[in-house]
Amino acid sequence: MTVLDEEIERIKQRKLQAMLQNKPSLSQSNGQGEPITLTDQTFEETISNQPLMVVDFWAEWCGPCRMVAPVIEQLAHEYSGKVSFGKLNVDENPVASNAFQIQSIPALLVFKKGKLVDGIIGAVPKHMIESKIKLHLNN
Repeated sequence: MTVLDEEIERIKQRKLQAMLQNKPSLSQSNGQGEPITLTDQTFEETISNQPLMVVDFWAEWCGPCRMVAPVIEQLAHEYSGKVSFGKLNVDENPVASNAFQIQSIPALLVFKKGKLVDGIIGAVPKHMIESKIKLHLNN
């Protein structure tokens, strides 16, 4: 992929994100266990409104992030109604990423009632993510 192709892809992603922001219903979970698309503008309000939320900090170019994405989607379905899942693209949302000093991705942060309670850095197996979720569901 050339530098020009990468820039075009970034522009497409920003345009898509802008379109999604203009339709708030698309950035929220549809009730069927889908991860919520988070942005710098929606981050604080969304996490504070969830009893337990796992946020996946990721980027399009990140191979390990692509490995974790299907696991997050699967867990979102399995824990629907119990745990909320969010995805935040670090390239497009630097404010939230910097607020939590995200320097390595994928980074999964666990929030309970809006407060950071746990985290995982790197592509880890499903059972490791699930153990963190169960720990905070039971507390």
